[in-house]
Amino acid sequence: MVDQKLPFTVHLEELRKRLIICCAAVGVGFLVCYGFKDRIFEFVAIPLIASLPEDNSWMIFTGVTEAFFTYLKVSLLAGIFLSLPVIFYQLWAFISPGLYSKERNVIVPFVVFSTLFFITGASFGYFVVFPFGFKFLLGFATDTIRPFPSVKEYLSFATKLLLAFGFVFELPLITYFLSKTGMITYQTLAKNRRYFIVLAFVASAILTPPDVATQLLMAGPILILFEISVAVARAFGRKPLTDESGDLKDEEEPGPTAG
Repeated sequence: MVDQKLPFTVHLEELRKRLIICCAAVGVGFLVCYGFKDRIFEFVAIPLIASLPEDNSWMIFTGVTEAFFTYLKVSLLAGIFLSLPVIFYQLWAFISPGLYSKERNVIVPFVVFSTLFFITGASFGYFVVFPFGFKFLLGFATDTIRPFPSVKEYLSFATKLLLAFGFVFELPLITYFLSKTGMITYQTLAKNRRYFIVLAFVASAILTPPDVATQLLMAGPILILFEISVAVARAFGRKPLTDESGDLKDEEEPGPTAG
């Protein structure tokens, strides 16, 4: 099969269409979630409220519009989570034309596992990391220094961590895709393990509160996911094809690519 190269503008138009669909899906999710904005924010705030003193278990806002925009942002965050299947489907639909035909047939598992891994990562941050992190940070309160967390600052902090953990848990799936396409091998991952360990601790130090326990709660899963990714690349990585004489032979050509 001859590699048919398409103009770059064709791919830009395809990307534009996919982005519009993703934005529309997020918009619909936002409208749906806005009707439950109070309950959604209360749910997101549970780990912090549970860590506050009993006589001071509330949050404040200091700007006139702060509460309004906080509800908009939490509805948008929930809308993104609600539209994850559509977003991942559009991502796969955009890159699939450049893949081999057998690699284009895994779109349903890709969408399902991408959504599952992302939600699992965000859930790990919410149920495991948040309680430890807030307990440490609020532990600096004294009789003269009382915590009065702002709804705006808390939502910004929580959003960053939830999305970070969601993306981190996509690592094995990304590795599976890259190894299937031959872009990486398990030997490459294993060879660069020490660099990844350093990056994992640097990332956790930036994204989490400044205490060792919370940083380990992020760095630990990242390192475990990396080892799982190495195993995934070794098990599912593309193997070179050989003919009867033992010489390497070409695989089926991928679909049209940009040129």
